[in-house]
Amino acid sequence: MQWSTRRWFARMRNRLSVLASTSPIGPGATNMVTGAALATINRLPVLLLPSDTFATRAADPVLQQLEHPGQRDVLVNDVFRPVSRFFDRVDRPEQLPDPLLGAMRVLTDPAETGAVTICLPENVQAQAFDWPASLFADRVWYVPRPVPDPGSVARALALLRDASRPLIVAGGGVIYSEATAELRAFAQATGIPVAETQAGKGALPYDHPQAAGAIGSAAANALARAADVVIGTRWSDFTTVSGRAFAAPGVRFININVTSFDAAKNSGLAVTGDARAAIASLAEGLSGWQVPASYREHAAALALAWDATVSRAYSLGHAPLPAQSEVIGTVNAAAGPRDVVVCAAGSLPGDLHKLWSTRDEKGYHVEYGYSCMGYEIAVRDGRRWFLPDDVVRTGHRCPGALEDHRRAGAEPRLRLDRSFA
Repeated sequence: MQWSTRRWFARMRNRLSVLASTSPIGPGATNMVTGAALATINRLPVLLLPSDTFATRAADPVLQQLEHPGQRDVLVNDVFRPVSRFFDRVDRPEQLPDPLLGAMRVLTDPAETGAVTICLPENVQAQAFDWPASLFADRVWYVPRPVPDPGSVARALALLRDASRPLIVAGGGVIYSEATAELRAFAQATGIPVAETQAGKGALPYDHPQAAGAIGSAAANALARAADVVIGTRWSDFTTVSGRAFAAPGVRFININVTSFDAAKNSGLAVTGDARAAIASLAEGLSGWQVPASYREHAAALALAWDATVSRAYSLGHAPLPAQSEVIGTVNAAAGPRDVVVCAAGSLPGDLHKLWSTRDEKGYHVEYGYSCMGYEIAVRDGRRWFLPDDVVRTGHRCPGALEDHRRAGAEPRLRLDRSFA
């Protein structure tokens, strides 16, 4: 499950740091396939370096090698191809520079990122080669912050100015692009309520005036059903309640996403670009504009009623065994403002999404794009693995803690940075 700790690390670092996982051949490699799918579906960078069978076929078959009677070049690690954003097999040492640089291009591209797999045959791993010294020079890989096309922003502004019941559905891109402060200011200035996906939970604190809660909760669902314009994210089954969440006649979608593939979903108006840059453009264009006062009051009343529902769910008085909602409430009450709740599969993610009161943008780790039982155990261990003991004890969350760790002398060899150009 080491690949789970890699994904956790990438998410907590807002996709600005990448770790690698290695494996032996056979089941050691294919055990990482689920991790590759997790990373690709949730748009998180992870570098996988599985061992492969001998390129020379000196031992053939070897160990658990797949033997295909009609395709001799098909190997077990080919299963990584459909779940990786980048795949290559290095059959000779002189091939190595090209896949390494290609891998970094994908890992650092917010629109393309996901699992990167480079298969390394066992005999190739043991070979020496005189690579150019420049390959090993320190590099800074700049992660771009693409600005949306002004025309698409202008069309989005026109839709919003005519809207009377707009709704924002915040996804993980808000957090990864470090746009939470901009979203909070934009929502407060305009009065547009904000619902959250699993990956976007924490984009607003639960007690923010415009926080409508998770899609799936009563308040967010009521606003979704009546919304005439929805500023959205990467739409999925959970986000749309199997396509039934948004039911107002003529509802229009404004899709803000760094990936054009996702921005085009639901026949929406595509605003392709970085979330922070897009929100800044919308905030500038809507300066002085607000939703009708009656709609702001209606959204606030729905959120208040949902808060009361959550409070009742926390204290149902079930005995001798507590309800799942009561367990969530007890843990939530005991958690510190920057503690992180982690969950993976079953009914619990749905209840956590609706009932957990998130106070910090990194306080909730349940994207649920590709649920995997047992994932939360590796994430818990990863928190202790990557952070010094004193940081874990004091409860600091990952970004600041890692900065402290660097100042202590553990500077990483590979560095990423955000480009603001």
